[in-house]
Amino acid sequence: MSETGRPNGDLGPQGQPLRIQILGQYVKDLSFENPGAPLVNPAIRPNIDLGVDLQARQLDQERFEVELKLRVSAQAEQKPLFLLELVYVGLLMIQSAPAEILQQLLLIEVPHLLFPFARRVVADAIRDGGMPPLMIEPIDFAALFRAKAAEGQLRTGPTAVA
Repeated sequence: MSETGRPNGDLGPQGQPLRIQILGQYVKDLSFENPGAPLVNPAIRPNIDLGVDLQARQLDQERFEVELKLRVSAQAEQKPLFLLELVYVGLLMIQSAPAEILQQLLLIEVPHLLFPFARRVVADAIRDGGMPPLMIEPIDFAALFRAKAAEGQLRTGPTAVA
């Protein structure tokens, strides 16, 4: 990637280099239910179900909020072990982004930056709940983006994001 932040070094609409800055990131919502404790048998491998959702919204001309929502549930022997729901948020400043790539930045690149931090929150919460920590495999946010686009769930325009 070039110093402009774009693969081919292009400049944004006003001839300015594309600039992305994370202003902050935080846990917006975290819920952990642990109905399986303390009767969990560590020898039994649970069935893990992972759900991922992304939401982004424009706060003003250059600031955006991206929500990475993770839902993790585990069952063993047809009984629920735990349910974790996390909304992890990144607050960003994006300057000189062409409208045609803004959604991709917000729904592919930004989640890639946020994911390692959200994964750690998930692992810690599950471990603190008395379960073995769960290290979620990396997520292909580009594939999620393409799937949403194929389903027609993405809105178009410079300020509309899924």
